[in-house]
Amino acid sequence: MPFLYLYLYLHFWRPDMSYIAPLKDMLFNIEHLARIDQIAQIPGFEEAGLETAQAVLEECAKLNQDVISPLNWEGDKNPSFHNGSGVTTTPGFKDAYKQYAEGGWQGLQHPTDFGGQGLPKTIGAACGEMLNSANMAFALCPLLTDGAIEALLTAGSDELKATYLEKLVSGEWTGTMNLTEPQAGSDLAAVRTRAEPQPDGTFKIFGTKIYITYGEHDMADNIVHLVLARVQGAPEGVKGISLFVVPKFLVKADGTLGERNDVHCVSIEHKMGIKASPTAVLQFGDHGGGVGYLVGQENRGLEYMFIMMNAARYAVGVQGIAIAERSYQRAVQYARDRVQSRPVDGSLPGAGPIIHHPDVRRMLMTMRAYTEGCRAMASTAAAAYDASHHHPDAEVRKQNQAFYEFMVPLVKGYSTEMSLEVTSLGVQVHGGMGFIEETGAAQYYRDAKILTIYEGTTAIQANDLVGRKTARDAGQTAKALAGQVAQTEAELMASGHADAQAVAKRLHAAREAFIQVVDFVAGNTKAHPNDVFAGSVPYLMLAGNLMAGWQLGRSLLVALTPEAQAQDAGFMAAKITTARFYADHILSKAPGLRDSIVEGAGSVTAMALEAF
Repeated sequence: MPFLYLYLYLHFWRPDMSYIAPLKDMLFNIEHLARIDQIAQIPGFEEAGLETAQAVLEECAKLNQDVISPLNWEGDKNPSFHNGSGVTTTPGFKDAYKQYAEGGWQGLQHPTDFGGQGLPKTIGAACGEMLNSANMAFALCPLLTDGAIEALLTAGSDELKATYLEKLVSGEWTGTMNLTEPQAGSDLAAVRTRAEPQPDGTFKIFGTKIYITYGEHDMADNIVHLVLARVQGAPEGVKGISLFVVPKFLVKADGTLGERNDVHCVSIEHKMGIKASPTAVLQFGDHGGGVGYLVGQENRGLEYMFIMMNAARYAVGVQGIAIAERSYQRAVQYARDRVQSRPVDGSLPGAGPIIHHPDVRRMLMTMRAYTEGCRAMASTAAAAYDASHHHPDAEVRKQNQAFYEFMVPLVKGYSTEMSLEVTSLGVQVHGGMGFIEETGAAQYYRDAKILTIYEGTTAIQANDLVGRKTARDAGQTAKALAGQVAQTEAELMASGHADAQAVAKRLHAAREAFIQVVDFVAGNTKAHPNDVFAGSVPYLMLAGNLMAGWQLGRSLLVALTPEAQAQDAGFMAAKITTARFYADHILSKAPGLRDSIVEGAGSVTAMALEAF
C-alpha cells in the first residue's frame, strides 16, 4: 500500500500547479493595516485606492498562477546553464519574462516620467510576493532591476537616466548589482575592481565580480550592470569606492544597441537552491577594459549602492514571506490528502487525513501564523515608505522614514529566518515524502536558505539594527514604536473579547522584554560592544517577533468589528484564531530572548578560542 500511494502521488499530483495567491489576506492588510485610503490622499496616488489595489492584485495573480508558477518545478529540474558564450535560462522563462514585461509589471511602482505606472509600494509589495511565491528564481531578475532603477533615479545624471531608465522600467533591459569579489565578501572596503578615467569622460573597468544574480541571461536585449570600483588614486577603504554603469551592450546616441562591451560571464555557480537563477562570475576588462559611466560623484559609490541594497533588502524579506506561503499551501494540501492513522480523539472510525492530528495542526498553524504576521509587518512598512517619500507634510515624511528604516532589517532578517522554519515544517508535515524531491516540498526549503545570506546576512541586518537603528538615537525610535504597541494593547484589553485580551497579555510581556533589551543595547554598545553584538541576532528576532505580533493584534481588532464580520465572518474568525495562536506560541518566546540577550552575553564569548 505505501508503494502504491507513493506511485499515485508522484504521478498524478503536479507540484508546479499548486500556488493560489492569498488575495484576501493581502487586501485585508492593504485596507486595514496599511490604510490604503490614507495613501490615496497623497498627491500622485489619488487613483491608487482599494479598488485599484484589488484590480491590480487580481490581474497579477492570474499571471503568476497561470504562467510563472508552472515553471518553478521545471526550473529546479532544468536550471539555467552556461553554454560557453552566454547563459541559456530554463525552458519557458524567456516567454514568461516577455509576458511579464509587456504587461507593465516591471514598472508597477516606478515613476510615470519613465514609463512606469507610479503605484505605491503598498500595492507593489503584494505583487512582489505573488511573483516570488510563484517562482523565486524567476523573480530575482525583476528584483535586481528594481534596485538598479532606484539607484539611477537617485544619483544618475540626466544623460544616464535618459539612456537607461525607460528601457529598465519597461523591462526591455534588466539590471544587476556588482559588489562582491573573490577576496571581498561583505567587507566592501576590500574591493579591488579599478576604474581608469578616459579622455572622453568614460572609464575603463577592470576586475572580477562574483555572485552576480542574472549577470548573464537570454531573456532581455541588454543587461545594465551597476558596478562598484575604485578610481585610480582614490582613498583606501569604503571612502574610495565609486559606482558605474557598465552595460552588456553599449548604447548608441539614438538609443539603439551598439557593440558588445568588455564584460563577460566566465561561469555560473551550482547552488543548493534557486537553481534556475543564473548566479554569474563576471570578468571586466579582459579585452582592453569595459566601458563604464560614473553614477553621481566619485567616491560616493557605496552610498548610492546602499539605495539599491535597501530596496533589495526589503524585497528579500518579501521573498521570505512568499516562499513561506508557498510551502504552507503545499503542506495544507498534503495534510488534507494524506491518510495515516486514526485520530487520537476517536473523531473518525478509522484512519483519516493527517490534518486531524494535533501535532500536524500545530505545525500548520505555526506556518500560517508566521507567514501572516510577517506579511502584515511588511505591508505596514510599505505604507510607511509611501508616506515617507510622497507625503506633502515634511514632519509626516520624517516620522514615516524613521519607522520604515527601523523596519527594513526586521522585514529582511526576521521574515527570512522564519521562512527557514516554515519551509522546514513544510517538509516535516510531509514526513518521509518531504524528503523525496518529486513532491516539491524540499525545493522550498532549499530555496529559502539563501534568503538569510544574500543582500546582507541576518547578522548584518542585526548589526544595522543595533548600530544605526538603536544605539545611534539611544533607542528613541524603538521606544516610540513600543508606545504604539502599548496603545494596541490597551485597545485589545478594552474590547472585552477573551482572545483579544489574551493577545494583549502576550504583547505586553513581549513589549516589556523589548524595552529592556533596547535599554541594554543603547547603554552598552560603546562600552561593552562584545556583550551587545553577542545578542544582536536574538535582538533582531525579538524585535521582529514583536512587530509581527503587533500587526496581528491590530488585525484581530479589525476582525472583531461588526463591519468586518458582516463582510466575511469565516475569514475574520480565522484572523482571530491566527492572532491568538501567534501570541500563545510565537510571541511568548520574547521574554526568553530578552534573558539570553541581557543575561547570557558572557557565555557567548567565554570559551577559549583554542578550545573550539
